[in-house]
Amino acid sequence: MLMLIRQLMSVIALPFTVTIVIPIWIAQRSHVTFIRPLDVPSLALVLIGVALLVDGLVLFVACVFYFWTRGRGTLAPWDPPRQFVADGPYRFVRNPMISGVIFVLVGEACILRSRPLAEWAVLFALINLIYIPVLEEPMLIARFGETYTRYLGSVPRFIPRIRPWTPDPPRQDSIG
Repeated sequence: MLMLIRQLMSVIALPFTVTIVIPIWIAQRSHVTFIRPLDVPSLALVLIGVALLVDGLVLFVACVFYFWTRGRGTLAPWDPPRQFVADGPYRFVRNPMISGVIFVLVGEACILRSRPLAEWAVLFALINLIYIPVLEEPMLIARFGETYTRYLGSVPRFIPRIRPWTPDPPRQDSIG
């Protein structure tokens, strides 16, 4: 039960704020409302937005699941995974959770066909392009050492690998 509470608190504090609270504030401030698509390009944009939003949510939920079950921690910097997680989507890309959140933000912008929401998605992506290499990755190197360093050199930050990453098996020196 405690782990569930930890997960909920971290989701409410971070991605819920980024994908729900701030977009609602932006939409209200910019007078953005959903307008039923009346032409093919608008309908296509809405459908693309729905697909991105659903894909982003699925990716995000998968990441939270792996942090919970494999890492025994949350997405929050104040309660991070205790074990290094390189399973599931993390075998293809180092930051799938951020990718999922960006997909949700872009999906919202497409569904509402909103430039201010698109600008928020770009700003969020830019913040993470700076935050991750400058602060997060050095902390992960300090915490997980050589394991994370090998992962860092093998798995791209945002553009997924075609094949899943598999850590090198531990070397066993033979005596003989």
